[in-house]
Amino acid sequence: MKILKELSQFHFSRYFKLLFVIWDVVLLNVSIVLSALVRFGTLDKLFLKEVQTVSLLCNLVWIGLLLFRDSYRIVRIERIESIIYRTIKKVLIHAAVIAIFVVFLKYSDISRLRLFYFYSFFFALLMISRYLSMKLLKYIRAKGYNFRSFIIIGANDAGERIRKTLAKDLTFGYRFLGFFDEKLDPFAFISSTLVGGFDDIEEFIINEEVDEMYVALHIDNIEIINKLTRICEHNMVRIKFIPDFQLYTKSNKVELSFYENTPVLMFRPEPLEFTVNRLLKKAFDVVFSSLVILLIFPWLFPIIMLMIKLESPGPILFKQERSGRDNRSFTCWKFRSMRLNGAADKKQAKKGDSRVTKFGAFMRKTSIDELPQFFNVFFGDMSVVGPRPHMVNHTKQYSELINNYLVRQYAKPGITGWAQVNGYRGETRELIDMENRVEYDIWYIENWSLLLDIKIIIKTVINVVSGEENAY
Repeated sequence: MKILKELSQFHFSRYFKLLFVIWDVVLLNVSIVLSALVRFGTLDKLFLKEVQTVSLLCNLVWIGLLLFRDSYRIVRIERIESIIYRTIKKVLIHAAVIAIFVVFLKYSDISRLRLFYFYSFFFALLMISRYLSMKLLKYIRAKGYNFRSFIIIGANDAGERIRKTLAKDLTFGYRFLGFFDEKLDPFAFISSTLVGGFDDIEEFIINEEVDEMYVALHIDNIEIINKLTRICEHNMVRIKFIPDFQLYTKSNKVELSFYENTPVLMFRPEPLEFTVNRLLKKAFDVVFSSLVILLIFPWLFPIIMLMIKLESPGPILFKQERSGRDNRSFTCWKFRSMRLNGAADKKQAKKGDSRVTKFGAFMRKTSIDELPQFFNVFFGDMSVVGPRPHMVNHTKQYSELINNYLVRQYAKPGITGWAQVNGYRGETRELIDMENRVEYDIWYIENWSLLLDIKIIIKTVINVVSGEENAY
């Protein structure tokens, strides 16, 4: 414990960039050595000119990727999932660059199997390293070291939100010392009492070890904000501002860009607006839908076709016009689960709906009726994961009742979605049900990642196996 106390006095964050790069380069070269030993049982081939050239390139490309967009950055509130996702992207890009280089220069002495071993070792070492570093930080901070103490100016919703964020995880390493304001916001739920008013801040900073100040005041308090800035700079306290973007939008996330020196606030970030992300999602959709079509349809389709035909007359497949990306309509395919009726394009299925056949009820319960939509995915009208497509007339109806309803149409509709795995599927009895569904759909659009898609697919499978209450 004495060692931790001594180490906590040093500001290692100042040297973090250098240490981060050096440590990753060490892991990379350890992986090079290990891959040679596993593949050849000897290190002799490491001294071949082509191998040394590729090894040098591996180092330079990885250093370049780390320096690009501050990939080495340390953000206290960043969760391990985000760090892992960012690392996976970097490894994939690195592998693509090296593969192109080897193929283009026709390096025949480079073993493709050894490259596979190299990336396997490197990825494993990076993941272990990242995970252990987070666990070590958590342990150190659990012992009361390496914390940053902070105060919040503004006892309101914005102030409480940042307090909750910083206090969410011990790994973040923040210690909250209190709120300062002239009075509590009567409409905000503040979990802590006021330490004092604006006039008490400077004395508190001098007497206590305050590292950071978060200002959550309205811009109308500009004189107080300027005074706080002077106090912080005079006492070497880092000051950070929490702008109230809720004045402009109710979006959970916003994106701030600079057009030269002019800040521009955008309502929401959209990861799928980036070409790389779109291509990644498209590739995943094509591969996943192809596997389902090739591996499941050949044996399952004849069984379903027979069961549908035996129970009720009519076509095997049911097609319906639904709203897609950019609110363009497309033909959505399903296995027919109802008897033929004239209200199929207008009326949602309800619990105990007399139109649903017995086998149809089973298909709807297990989501088997949605399987033909993998053809929609393969041909590009849908995605495996995304906001569920609604009937065209429902889209028109709800867009008039819910202001941000059409935001969900920014993305391709999906066979399953974030709203569905969180319980919002099936019939929408009340408007609030659809509002909640839209809220989850928008959150998905703002927070998309390939890992999130995989998580949703896994949760969908679990829900199907365990049975869903709202599936009817």
